[in-house]
Amino acid sequence: MTVTTQHTVSVTINGRPTDLAVSPNLSLLELLRTEAGAPEVKLGCGEGVCGTCTVLLDGEPVNACLVFAVQVDGCEITTVRGLAADGELHLLQQAFLDHAGSQCGFCTPGMILTAKWYLDRHPQADREELRRALAGNLCRCTGYTKILDAVEAYRDR
Repeated sequence: MTVTTQHTVSVTINGRPTDLAVSPNLSLLELLRTEAGAPEVKLGCGEGVCGTCTVLLDGEPVNACLVFAVQVDGCEITTVRGLAADGELHLLQQAFLDHAGSQCGFCTPGMILTAKWYLDRHPQADREELRRALAGNLCRCTGYTKILDAVEAYRDR
C-alpha cells in the first residue's frame, strides 16, 4: 500500500501569495501548470537541458522541471506572465514582439526571463555575452538571431 503525504507550501507566484497542498514528488513545473494556473510555464525536455520551463525563483533562473514543489515553500516565483504590469507588456516582452524574437513561442518565456535576469546584472552586455547567457535556453525555430536582436533592443532602450 502506497501512502502519499501532502505538504502545504506557501509561495508567492507573480506577486500573489498562495498556499497549495502538494505531494513530495510534484515538480515546481507541475505545481505551476496544474495547481497554480500558470500554463505559460512549458514542459520541454523534463531533464533540465532545454530551458523551456525556466522561471525566476527568488529572482534567480531555474529549470522548474528540476525543482520539487516542496522546496519552494516561502519562495517567490516569477513566470513570464509576472513581468507584465497593469495590462502592459514588460519592455523586454514588447521587444520580442517588435523584433520577431519568437516563432512558435515555446522557448520564449525562458528566453525572456533569462535575458531579463542577465541584463539586470549586466546591463552593458555585448551580443556574445548575451549569446552565452542564453545558451541554456534552446530554440528549434529561430536560429537565435532575432532573439538576440530583441534582447539588444531592450538593452539599448
